[in-house]
Amino acid sequence: MTRFRRFVEQRDGRSFPTYAALHAWSIEDVGRFWRTYVAYTGIGFETPPHRITSADPMPHTRWFEGATLNYAHALLEPLSKPSASSAAIIAFDETGHERRLTWTELRHDVARAAAALCREGIGHGDRVTAYISNVPEAVILLLACASIGAIFSSCSPDFGTDAAFSRFHQIEPTLLVASDGYVYNGKRYETLPVVRELAQRIQAARGVVLVPRPGTQPRTDWTSWDDWLEPLRRRKLDSLSQVSGRQVSVGERGPGHAPLERDAGGPVFEPLPFDQPLYVLYSSGTTALPKAMVHRAGGALLTHDKELRLHSDVKPGDVLLYFTTCGWMMWNWLVSGLAQGATIVLFDGSPSYPSLEVLWRLADRIGITHFGTSARFIHACKAARLRPADFAGLDSLRAVLSTGSPLSASGFEWVYDAVKRDIHLSSISGGTDIVGCFMLGVPTEPVYAGQIQAAGLGIDLACYDDDGRPVVGRPGELVCRQPSPSMPLMFWNDPNFVRYRAAYFEHFPGVWRHGDLIEITREKGIIVYGRSDATLNPGGVRIGTAEIYRPLEALPDVVEALAAGKKDGEDEVVWLFVVLQPSVTLDAQLADRIRSEIRTKASPRHVPKQIFQVSQLPRTRSGKTMEMAVARLVNGSDVPNREAMANPEALDEIARVVSS
Repeated sequence: MTRFRRFVEQRDGRSFPTYAALHAWSIEDVGRFWRTYVAYTGIGFETPPHRITSADPMPHTRWFEGATLNYAHALLEPLSKPSASSAAIIAFDETGHERRLTWTELRHDVARAAAALCREGIGHGDRVTAYISNVPEAVILLLACASIGAIFSSCSPDFGTDAAFSRFHQIEPTLLVASDGYVYNGKRYETLPVVRELAQRIQAARGVVLVPRPGTQPRTDWTSWDDWLEPLRRRKLDSLSQVSGRQVSVGERGPGHAPLERDAGGPVFEPLPFDQPLYVLYSSGTTALPKAMVHRAGGALLTHDKELRLHSDVKPGDVLLYFTTCGWMMWNWLVSGLAQGATIVLFDGSPSYPSLEVLWRLADRIGITHFGTSARFIHACKAARLRPADFAGLDSLRAVLSTGSPLSASGFEWVYDAVKRDIHLSSISGGTDIVGCFMLGVPTEPVYAGQIQAAGLGIDLACYDDDGRPVVGRPGELVCRQPSPSMPLMFWNDPNFVRYRAAYFEHFPGVWRHGDLIEITREKGIIVYGRSDATLNPGGVRIGTAEIYRPLEALPDVVEALAAGKKDGEDEVVWLFVVLQPSVTLDAQLADRIRSEIRTKASPRHVPKQIFQVSQLPRTRSGKTMEMAVARLVNGSDVPNREAMANPEALDEIARVVSS
């Protein structure tokens, strides 16, 4: 971050003594910012752009028009030039199985996968779907698609048939690549019945390729991953036409294309437009059909590079873990860590099996420098009174990153007390919508408990009241007033941008409304209170659910909670659902303590009228609590698309406790 600031000062002839000053410069002219950033990083274009941004307003803004690049090339040939024999990927599962791929092996496997795609006739714009665990094959497939201009889309194998189908069928995939099973929390789950039904329903023209669990062999008539790649082993690949039938040889110029690149055994990288679709990601789909968001290759590459390089301080040779699945955008973010010359760590399984110590011990053993997780995991470690510093040295660890839901002030304090004092705790927030962050860490600035440090460079973030006026020091809507290159290129099957505009631009015309309730603090940090459509309105006073959760941090008996607004005539009252420590039962005394803490530390309007004990809270598959779904349930409405949930049985439990 400091090197970039000095680069800008020298280039612009101005002084930026603080991050706030640098950020203000970055949003004066967002096109200039991104042009400067490209110059700073040295990220190369095969063909230079003739314009940085178009004059079209959001969501029609186009970036780096005329430029060509290749996302896979940027990741597989990072400018830092890591040693060919060093690890690009280290993969673990909860059974202890470990795999390492060197940079040479990764490049070779991507070349084989790209050749297999071309052999199937898959090319520019064709969709390849992956119903897959967090394994190296998922990364290889994404990069193979990116190298030739195919579009990648994934979800994790814990999705049921309907949930996976509701996503994949929208984009009419050409090929389905699927895991034959997975292990979670000590249990083995077979996915072949789901894969069989999914294959029948989506009718992928090129069929199914099966990825077996580590150490097992596939047991179906479908082509296995190794057999699918096998033909490339039997002959030398001298040109892309050998496997695709195309008549363009390596090094030959096509119309408007720079020469294709390859090294010995390495992939061919097609020069592609900056706005080339890279992958399709999906909204949670808990209230309607999931939105299929198409993200552009150049936008994802530049945004992730900025967030990893500057805001997370990821350097060549670092070891980056983010606990995620292939159904969450943080997986896409993690993969982009390769562009920094970092080793990325894939973990497949439960982060709490056989105990909450497993990831911390792994971090210590392999020298993880950046430990990415969810606020839920940190809160669980805190509730269990875990102290990683007592059993893991964590000498290499420089940063802990947290997202998925707001991290409480006590969660911040736990990290600095129980993990490591000399560390950068970076709470980050953005979403699938932008496959990145609106606000995140700044390594050069102080960290305040309970606050995200700042808006990202080039992000014109503000907090608006209901009338569209910027406010500081009180809650309001998170908005972005200028375009960013990682905003979706489009929604699938939305040619006139009707659904796109309805999702983000109807409330404040011309301004992106993200749907989060936030507050910009006097320290210029940001507090996230939750989804703005899940805010409560008791007595006509709008409050964020996090304002209710924060006082509960003082009660060790309360593990986590969820608040929902229950209609009461023309008014609304607060209903609170709590998960308690295993040995604790909700009684009148504990309920009084809960109400007292909330009344004292928030206000009388925040106090719940009803409190219910449940064993778990309903969550999306990325771990976020589903406040809107619970609000619908307690007010007598149906909750559609339950297969999109990680634990739909939690809603059934809530329905039982409120009716008893």
